[in-house]
Amino acid sequence: MIRSALALATLAASMAGAFAAPVSVTASYVMTVGRINVALMDVTLDDDGQRYGLDLSANVTGFGSMVASGTATARSTGSSGGPALQSESFTLETRANGEQFSVDVGYLGRDVSSFKVNPPVLDTPDRVPLERRHLTGVGDFLSAFVLKGEGLDKSLCQRDLNIFTGVERFDIAMAYVNTDEATSPRTGYQGPLVLCSIDYKPISGHYTSSDITNYLADSSRILIWYMPLSDTGFYIPYRAILGTTVGDLSMVLVGTR
Repeated sequence: MIRSALALATLAASMAGAFAAPVSVTASYVMTVGRINVALMDVTLDDDGQRYGLDLSANVTGFGSMVASGTATARSTGSSGGPALQSESFTLETRANGEQFSVDVGYLGRDVSSFKVNPPVLDTPDRVPLERRHLTGVGDFLSAFVLKGEGLDKSLCQRDLNIFTGVERFDIAMAYVNTDEATSPRTGYQGPLVLCSIDYKPISGHYTSSDITNYLADSSRILIWYMPLSDTGFYIPYRAILGTTVGDLSMVLVGTR
């Protein structure tokens, strides 16, 4: 589920402009596969103009063998005073099928300073080795949900992101597709949007035999619609889509508070 959320709302963060006004908001999303609800997710952003905190909480109901039921929590903290959210710490914990998995990553100046995974990931012959050079100039995937910018225009999409999750390193190339408008009263926002495409490139830490990794790398249909978070200078996903063989995996905003 987390891998799919990455691809969707992947999610990323290099921004322009610094904004001093405090921000505290929770965005709620519903995730579906082929119009069947599979997860509910809250993402909370707290920012004072210099420091940010991002918290994710997800409850997954499951979908056959594709998505296991369980829960996930994640937290990212760091600096927000510059032109980009800069991770300093990232934690993730998932529980599914009676098993628990956790990640703890520290960053210093966009370089990984430490990371711990429990239980440890097995190094098999088909796992691409992590190299030290892959752990520089990176951020975490949770801060990639939130963009900073000076306007809702094509520049919002024109950025490349380097992500380290504690297990895998991958790159995301974002590109502008077009402008759009959210009109459905059943969602949590109505207004202008910018549509970005996502190109996922695995670098290291992944398994070459992984179906999901290979699918994401080959997919030409990973899309995210971004909306303004009022006049804060932050932009968050309104909708995201990943095409799959069993129907679209979709995430849509249902409310903010």
